Amino acid sequence: MFLALWVGGLVVALVAVGLFVFGLRRRLIQRSGGTFDCSLRWNVPVEPDLSGKGWVYGVARYHGDKVDWFRVFSYSPRPRRVLDRSSIEVVARRLPEGEEELALLSDAIVLGCLHQGTRLELAMSEDALTGFLAWLEAAPPGQRVNVA
Repeated sequence: MFLALWVGGLVVALVAVGLFVFGLRRRLIQRSGGTFDCSLRWNVPVEPDLSGKGWVYGVARYHGDKVDWFRVFSYSPRPRRVLDRSSIEVVARRLPEGEEELALLSDAIVLGCLHQGTRLELAMSEDALTGFLAWLEAAPPGQRVNVA
């Protein structure tokens, strides 16, 4: 009986510590400011896939001329993807369709992009999209920016 209580207490403690670390990591990412909720789908096929597969929920952070993208459900302090402002080309904008609506946040807008030859999609709120497009267009003189 004692062993079962001890193991149960240990499991509860480990779950609590894990949740605390998730929250702490998110606070540390957001501490420097310029963050927004952003789902990402990497290596998207040319044919639109509306099944909702491949979307990963995350947090993006502006960092100079780059956007660092972090997975929400990860313990890693490093960004999973780093998008260079000069390498991002916006090719499409659309609303989620089909099962995508279930995989994304309710007010998300999907932005189709090319980054160094890789097709990707970013899904974010209207406010985050406005800020992201303004950040892209605010590139220093001499850098090419392609916004559709």
